[in-house]
Amino acid sequence: MDNSLKTLCARYTAPQEAQHTGLYPYYKPISSGQNPVVRMADGRDVLMFGSNSYLGLSDDPRLKEAAKAAIDKYGTSCSGSRFLNGTLDIHQQLEERLAQFVGKDDAVTFSTGFQVNLGVVSTLGGRNGYILLDDTDHACIIDGSRLSFSTVYKFRHNDMDSLESKLRNCAADAPKLIVVDGVYSMLGDLCPLPRICELAEQYDAAVMVDDAHGLGVFGRNGAGTADHFGLTDKVDLIMGTFSKSFGSLGGFIAGDKEYINYIKHTARSLIFSASMTPAAVAAANCALDIMQQEPERIEHLWEITHYAHKAFRDNGFDINATVSPIIPLMVRDTEKALMVVRQAYEAGVFITPVIAPAVPERDVLIRFALMATHTTAQIDEAVEKLTVIFKNLGIIQ
Repeated sequence: MDNSLKTLCARYTAPQEAQHTGLYPYYKPISSGQNPVVRMADGRDVLMFGSNSYLGLSDDPRLKEAAKAAIDKYGTSCSGSRFLNGTLDIHQQLEERLAQFVGKDDAVTFSTGFQVNLGVVSTLGGRNGYILLDDTDHACIIDGSRLSFSTVYKFRHNDMDSLESKLRNCAADAPKLIVVDGVYSMLGDLCPLPRICELAEQYDAAVMVDDAHGLGVFGRNGAGTADHFGLTDKVDLIMGTFSKSFGSLGGFIAGDKEYINYIKHTARSLIFSASMTPAAVAAANCALDIMQQEPERIEHLWEITHYAHKAFRDNGFDINATVSPIIPLMVRDTEKALMVVRQAYEAGVFITPVIAPAVPERDVLIRFALMATHTTAQIDEAVEKLTVIFKNLGIIQ
């Protein structure tokens, strides 16, 4: 039998099989900005409910002008890592502002959010330490833990008895890091941060919150999950990305200066990667201005979030325990979920499926995400069309 690497790859035919049935939902090319209505490469206009641009800033003219001005001044690339030649004055300015925004001493930016978690979790996980993860943490947290030399424990999603049982298994005098998502990206629920911080204090553990989906949404002026709970001083590390509410690309980690100093000099995904481009830095910096100067944008996001939650529930949808603009429409069947996506697209609604291995088969869902630029009329149209589709497929009554 031929077991060459190329042959083994060739045996992976799941995408082709889905394409053959017409149910392949991925890599659909878009030829416009991420607005409430997007133009697809095939020429059709569809309602966009699959974007992470929660504040609707990714196509904002102010961010685009800021990015253009940065290109004019600094060029298109820093052509090196932050560690060596790739630190600009605007990197440092943004980091100072971000630290102040989330209430920490210092911050450092990475070129993607994935690289933040990959680098931070792996470098803080010492050989004799422990990393404790919610079992639905983002893949980059999982991958970071795999690169560490720590003992890794996973606890059941938002189950604090499960977390405490894992903490009891840790050596009392060993370093311990609890890593959770502030807002879980698929189910839209919050971590129980007050209890996590209580347990962390009891068992002498540090707490890191991945707030990729919380910044710009929760807390004062979008300062995030820790601010929402009033626990900024109890959370050691706050991570954020710029590809969601900030309408850009990149990420950061903020914390006490001792943490940031260590991370800046040991995190391999920072030291050995090219730095954020000038355009991305300038766009993120402009987005931060807008968050702080336009609270009505976040207020409107919450108004339409509550509106959409009620509309889906009133129409018989199971939206699980979401408390955020991320609305999981539970399907619990992979083939039906892919059929929903195809039929919704044909009806003019862009949504995304979440299937195994991202979630267990029993939790297969459609991810419906809101932007502050959506209107209630657009939500009504989407809910009406999805209700017909879900009923025709026997998912809801």
